[in-house]
Amino acid sequence: MSRPAGNVRLKAARVAAGFNSQQDLADALTRHAENMGMRGLSIGVRQVRRWESENPPWPQPDCQRVLAHLLGQNMEALGFTPPWGTDDPRPEHSRRMTAVGVAATAGLSVTSGRTVAAPQPSTVGADFQAVTRSHRRLYWSVAPAKLHPPVVTHAALGCALLSETTDSTRRTIAAALAETNLLAGRIEFFDLREPSAANDTLVLALQAAGEADDPLLGSAIIAHMAFVPGWLADRDGVQERMTAARTYARRAPASAEFLAWLDAVEAECETRCGNTRTALHLIGHAEDILEAGNDQPSPEWLDWFSPARLAAFKGNTQMIAGHLPQARETLLEALATMTPVEGKQCTVVYADLAAVEAASGNPEQACEYAGRALDQLAVTWYATGMDRVREVRRALAPHQRERCVRDLDDRLYDWSTTLSALSR
Repeated sequence: MSRPAGNVRLKAARVAAGFNSQQDLADALTRHAENMGMRGLSIGVRQVRRWESENPPWPQPDCQRVLAHLLGQNMEALGFTPPWGTDDPRPEHSRRMTAVGVAATAGLSVTSGRTVAAPQPSTVGADFQAVTRSHRRLYWSVAPAKLHPPVVTHAALGCALLSETTDSTRRTIAAALAETNLLAGRIEFFDLREPSAANDTLVLALQAAGEADDPLLGSAIIAHMAFVPGWLADRDGVQERMTAARTYARRAPASAEFLAWLDAVEAECETRCGNTRTALHLIGHAEDILEAGNDQPSPEWLDWFSPARLAAFKGNTQMIAGHLPQARETLLEALATMTPVEGKQCTVVYADLAAVEAASGNPEQACEYAGRALDQLAVTWYATGMDRVREVRRALAPHQRERCVRDLDDRLYDWSTTLSALSR
């Protein structure tokens, strides 16, 4: 018999904020209370343990203020039920929660065995999951700005369905909802360049994964959260989230591919923090894991990683480290083994090859690869790929009077590319 999940919404908010243990949160709350001028308020780990229990008590007013201020969510969003019930309207706690957060507050309950007023048929779980799978496949070809609204709407539906289902059907919907919010968060971070919104959405994804009691999906969500501090070169923030992600991964059978992906995430973040030697060590470890393999199959939602993509990560790190011949060889090998559906990643690889050639003093070859990246962007838009192309153009500044660079500018700033960059 599985243990009670407890207040998964507070747990998710705690982990998302970088507090990997209940003691960490208790210490942070005590410090935060003092910073807010509430001297003498001390919150211990036993209190946090009660708040994360199956039926958490309603916090005292001062504790409410500190919790809400530190974690950025109101009490009900953190899994607490007020003594007067939940029929009164509640204010939304952030801009990004308008579409999903209110539904999440209604649908993500931390108590078990509650009465369902209008239960849905058992088939609703598979039906909701089928749409989630479709969105997952559509991500690789549909423009992000077009796909994001239906994904968010689908997440709101999932939250509503949680309050109308029980048992295995509820767990099926919760898992699909976690994946849907993960997809929305990926779009917000990698495609729409909205890291703050992505972090909020990933918190919702983690809450749903807790409802589904799916630690592997929880690990994937937390690892995605590591990208947010990673892009800010906040190594401590990265380490906190990666420690949590690896802890969750140990709680479920994880495939070699998934474990290698965790190394790849940490490696990319380390590269952003300027630690290319550490990043290359992590990538080497990931390569060893893939070579050794294991008997565990990868979850079907792990469609963003492959050996070719690990090679692409490696080539980028080698390039940033200044190992240009090795980077060129690695990136060409990655490009040769990518499948037709990996168009977005191909854009990044072409741009990185262009960066290698620019750094090697080969502007014509750099412009050729950058042009191929723009060709792929016209088919499958990817903000990360466009960012890499722009970085290449900045590196070509010493050659800007050459014909090849001017031709690249004509493509980079034509009507179609400019409108795509501004509208997607």
